[in-house]
Amino acid sequence: QVQLVESGGGLVQAGGSLRLSCTASGRTFSSYATGWFRQPPGEEREFVAAISWSGGNTYYAESVKGRFTISRDNAKNTVYLRMNSLKPEDTAVYYCAAGEIVQLRAKGYDYWGQGTQVTVSS
Repeated sequence: QVQLVESGGGLVQAGGSLRLSCTASGRTFSSYATGWFRQPPGEEREFVAAISWSGGNTYYAESVKGRFTISRDNAKNTVYLRMNSLKPEDTAVYYCAAGEIVQLRAKGYDYWGQGTQVTVSS
């Protein structure tokens, strides 16, 4: 089992930045690929970014490419999502997820955190 806890969400003005953290406990987190997903109000959960277990491969949704950066520190069992140039449409609950293989689909991940709210005001 892997337990994931997200942190770092909050309220920010458009154009601002936030860094989300996803800290894991339980089984060896460094062997898992990790993804960030978000769920805007009234909408379905969508892919944001993903990173391989080694950190050598990263993937981004087109809507965040160039603004968001995913990274990981396996020594700290933590994956980060740096979000720059935030827009009101980035408002959502952000979830991290871990799985054996990097995937862009939510159903491919085995473990999920509880989510952290990000609100971007215009």
